[in-house]
Amino acid sequence: MSESGSSTKGARLEDIARRAGVSISTVSRALNDSPAVNRRTKQLVWKIAREYDYAFRSHMPAGPIGAEATIAVVVPAPQGRSTRIADPFFFELLAGIGDAARERRADLLVSHLSPRADDDLDYALSTSRASGVIFIGQSSLHHAFNNLAGRDSRFVVWGAEFPDTAYCSIGSDNELGGRRATSHLVRLGRRRILFLGDTEAPEAEQRWRGYRGALADEGIEIDEELFAPAHFDVQSAEATTAGMIDRGIDFDGVVAASDLIAIGATRALHRAGRSVPNDVSVVGYDNIPASRLVTPPLSTIDQDATLAGRILVSKLLDSQGHRPVSERVQTSLIIRESCGA
Repeated sequence: MSESGSSTKGARLEDIARRAGVSISTVSRALNDSPAVNRRTKQLVWKIAREYDYAFRSHMPAGPIGAEATIAVVVPAPQGRSTRIADPFFFELLAGIGDAARERRADLLVSHLSPRADDDLDYALSTSRASGVIFIGQSSLHHAFNNLAGRDSRFVVWGAEFPDTAYCSIGSDNELGGRRATSHLVRLGRRRILFLGDTEAPEAEQRWRGYRGALADEGIEIDEELFAPAHFDVQSAEATTAGMIDRGIDFDGVVAASDLIAIGATRALHRAGRSVPNDVSVVGYDNIPASRLVTPPLSTIDQDATLAGRILVSKLLDSQGHRPVSERVQTSLIIRESCGA
């Protein structure tokens, strides 16, 4: 019930204006976050609109009043499976984006959307009241992002870079990272090195390419038997590695497309009675916090998530209507006990 004792159901702009003691046009401007209305009046109008259960969400600003900008984060659905927002690297990257957004006085929204096709990307941009969108991951949408770039420049993508990329892509040098991980194992004397990763994912495919390049550089014949697809989660990698062991496939090293995959492989090796690193050396990719805490601590390729977040935010907010230039974040090999040296 309202203060006058009448029902608030079906409230109109006139009702909100009367309660707030302002004109109907002021209420309309306040609900649309017009700069012509001062902050105190806006807050009063929004408070009353909520009390009246007035359908005003579409008129509200994308984030709390006073922000210089609002950034929406959207995670496309991975190929052939549901979206995993709980992936640890996602949280690391999101933290980097959040810190950078705060420095720029920008609000951050994580969208419920999980784009799978061209129309979904259009929807994410055309219906968003944010200043721009950061897409984390490309899935199979590279060509769709290229098409979108021809219509709207208010987005950047965390992911792989391709020769024909028409949009701004920020990510690590995946091929170099895969090459560094593999070359390190070769220097340790490993010759039968297994690659674990889902190469339908663009970043994993580039890491696999680096793995093959490193073996070729060392004169080691590439054995297709030593490639095993594994999704970016512990359970998938553990099952895949156990299957390789059960089939009697011999390997003395593992290059994993992510730390979660590497952890799953290590679990399978331990269950099979094989020592890491004495029998098998393992290297992951991402340097998530858990990589330092597992037993043995995981050697990995580090992507600087803090720097990546800062670059993503600056590219999005500073583009001024023009497509910003793609950029690669440097990678580094972090050596821990899972390699032995």
